[in-house]
Amino acid sequence: MKKQYKILGMTCSGCQKMVQQQLNALRGVHAVVHLEKGLVDIESDKDYTLDDFQQQLDPLSHYHIASLDSDQQIKEAPIGDSPSHTYVCPMFCEGHEKTYAEKGRCPVCNMFLVPVESIDKHAHHAGARHTAQQHDTSQAGKFYCPMHCEGEKVYDDVGSCPVCGMNLEKIPDMTMQVEYRCPMHSDVVQDHPGSCPICGMDLVANHMAEAKDPVYTAMQRKFWISIAFTIPVFILAMGDMLPGAPISKLIPANIHGWIQFVLTLPIVGYTCWMFFERAWLSFKTWRLNMFSLIGLGAGAAFVYSFIALLFPAVVTHDHSHTQHLPLYFESVCVILTLVLLGQLMEAKAHAKTSSAIKELIRLAPAEAILIEGNDQRKIPVAEIQVGNLLQVRPGDKIPIDGEVITGSSSVDESMITGEPMHVEKTVGDKVIGGTMNGNHSFQMRASHVGNTTVLSQIIQLVNEASRSQAPIQKLTDKVSRIFVPIVILIAIGTFLTWSMVGDEPDFAFAFNNMLAVLIVACPCALGLATPMSVMVAVGKGAKNGILLKNAETFERLQRVDTLVLDKTGTITEGKPKVSAVESFNPQHFKPDDILQIAASVNKVSAHPLAQAMVNSAREKALTLLDVTSFESLIGKGVSGKIFHMNVLLGTRKLMDENQVDIADLAQKGLAAFQEQANSLSLLAIDGKLAGVIAIEDAIKSSSVDAVAQIKERGINIHMFTGDNERTGNRIAKQAGIAAVTANMLPADKLNAIKALQDQGHVVVMAGDGINDAPALMQADIGIAMGTGSDIAIHSAEVTLIKGDLKGITKAIMLSRKMISNVKQNLTFAFLYNVIGIPIAAGLLYVPFDLLMSPMLAAAAMSLSSVSVILNSLRLNAARLV
Repeated sequence: MKKQYKILGMTCSGCQKMVQQQLNALRGVHAVVHLEKGLVDIESDKDYTLDDFQQQLDPLSHYHIASLDSDQQIKEAPIGDSPSHTYVCPMFCEGHEKTYAEKGRCPVCNMFLVPVESIDKHAHHAGARHTAQQHDTSQAGKFYCPMHCEGEKVYDDVGSCPVCGMNLEKIPDMTMQVEYRCPMHSDVVQDHPGSCPICGMDLVANHMAEAKDPVYTAMQRKFWISIAFTIPVFILAMGDMLPGAPISKLIPANIHGWIQFVLTLPIVGYTCWMFFERAWLSFKTWRLNMFSLIGLGAGAAFVYSFIALLFPAVVTHDHSHTQHLPLYFESVCVILTLVLLGQLMEAKAHAKTSSAIKELIRLAPAEAILIEGNDQRKIPVAEIQVGNLLQVRPGDKIPIDGEVITGSSSVDESMITGEPMHVEKTVGDKVIGGTMNGNHSFQMRASHVGNTTVLSQIIQLVNEASRSQAPIQKLTDKVSRIFVPIVILIAIGTFLTWSMVGDEPDFAFAFNNMLAVLIVACPCALGLATPMSVMVAVGKGAKNGILLKNAETFERLQRVDTLVLDKTGTITEGKPKVSAVESFNPQHFKPDDILQIAASVNKVSAHPLAQAMVNSAREKALTLLDVTSFESLIGKGVSGKIFHMNVLLGTRKLMDENQVDIADLAQKGLAAFQEQANSLSLLAIDGKLAGVIAIEDAIKSSSVDAVAQIKERGINIHMFTGDNERTGNRIAKQAGIAAVTANMLPADKLNAIKALQDQGHVVVMAGDGINDAPALMQADIGIAMGTGSDIAIHSAEVTLIKGDLKGITKAIMLSRKMISNVKQNLTFAFLYNVIGIPIAAGLLYVPFDLLMSPMLAAAAMSLSSVSVILNSLRLNAARLV
């Protein structure tokens, strides 16, 4: 039985995890909570009621579950004992200080408002989003299971997963480690800038050498020890196959087998003992995996051989010569050493897949030049504070995110955009830490530091996504749990069958085949198939300016058939400029007066159109007037009071709602502006239309090509805009989009996407503004322009750093190639087993005299893992155009 419900009261990923864990504690329940949509999918083998689920959530004292068709709001959820009359949006859409007196929904993102106390109760202060990032960053240096056996649980020490036995992976450090060395005396090293105590030269900042992976180092040492003991055991066992049987002539028969036994002990008891520990754990917890088969097969071979040494009569009638006993010490050594080699290669491959994070970290410069009055001094980047003035010299990396204060230069932003063209930066332009300055120097003011910089957020997103689990992995895990017991039954059946074939029971031959089945069927390649592809694809995306929040996004993105685009900042540049100002009451207001009043009422608004008016007024040296009773009317405009005047500025719809009359002559003027693809803001003073400000926003040069590429992939494109119909149609025509809907409020966009989904479409929405947040959350996949607002980026599953529509085609291609790669990996894994198991069981022995030895089975098993790893790494070379 599978149902979906609303979950009310969640504010962050911590809430999501608590609710999911609490519901999964119910017997027979599997719950998956979706934070962004406020929904939970519950699958259970028992008929639970809503009251049962609510009772399960009651101990958390904050969350409420309701049916999808219920009109319940957050006010019905029990929130502690103390009453509250102040509410806040959990997404902080209108700032951290914005509160509401009544319960309801946020006017921006449509999420339920929650009591301020509920935010405090879970330690969600004004920076809830950044708190989560800091928590994740604090996990650097800890370890996690790549199979996610216990969800997002992390471990303090290196080792193996207590559930599946896989080697734990280290969470990379999200910050750059810097050391200062003397260029003349390499032994002079310290963690802060200064001068060399020997020669007096300034110490030079360098990235600290990366510490060696302890897992890989230890495994590499054990591998070479295993090789050292495996080679002589192999020679002893197989040497008599050479002409003249040289081993029998050199070593007496009575000690031949015992030498093999002694040389095998270091491998079984030390270098590969971990495999037997993991096998024991898998049987103890009954979570069978690859180590179950390895431990069972190699362990059985070792014990069988040891018993044959002690009691030869048990295994053969001809025990006059010990060295002719059916011993499998060489198989044990070779099998375990090959498995260890496979583990070593996996550890190396995991290190390569995290190279994207390491490369991003190395992009950040080590130090910056701080301006203090007339003085300048070098400081570590980590010591930069918001508001610091910094000097950027020609050829230097820009140390931190900020704004150009004086000077100008061209900046290479290819590390963010992927484009080789330099971008001209002048006073007032934003610059990004880690990008490379060109030929001129400039001064900048730091605006973002620490975990809030663009580069830090990219690193964090890449890290989280590479550690996330794709839904297809869950299917693989289920298959593995069924597959291992079946293999064990096949192996037992193989032994029983061959032991009964022939005139006399041939236990040695039967045991040989049983061992080969257990080894060749090892599902290590099956376990690697998905995680390896996910990690490589996430790194590939990051290098192309595509950030995905989790692995699940890959699977949903490749099924998309409908794309919804916002206009401003998505199709257009998002840098609107005032193109014209007209007064409809020239006796009282000149065009400059209209612009001055409009800019004044807009000076506290962050909307791009508002900023365009403010910038235009400043360019004309117009003084911005004081505004009282300011109110932002989401999706419509703004209002306020300037001196004795009641000012209303915004859309035609806002004028109609306030009974502002628009004369015929004014309507003709507005139509002329709209024909030129201008966005219009109407200004009313004391209830009468006073003027209009026309604003133009050029279409991005890449939008036309990007739209054509998306169409070629069979995806339908819609443009949703809050702008007027004429402007919307003009922009859409330029971009090559046929389906346009104009004059849309945030709620209209959300409802339109719901309608498309109800028709069976898989919808991806791309936008960049606060007003796009509800639609981004409603869409199956939300794509945010990296040049847009924080709330849009937070609401989306995919962020395009450059803010270029071509990134959408790249993201879709990457998702399709990643899913294809996973399917290829699974095909490799299953193909090896489908071919290998029958051959190992001896199915081809009678008709073709073909038989697979345990050592050959171990080699084939390792080869399957290698093929999966190499195939996953092919994604690095994939073309995304």
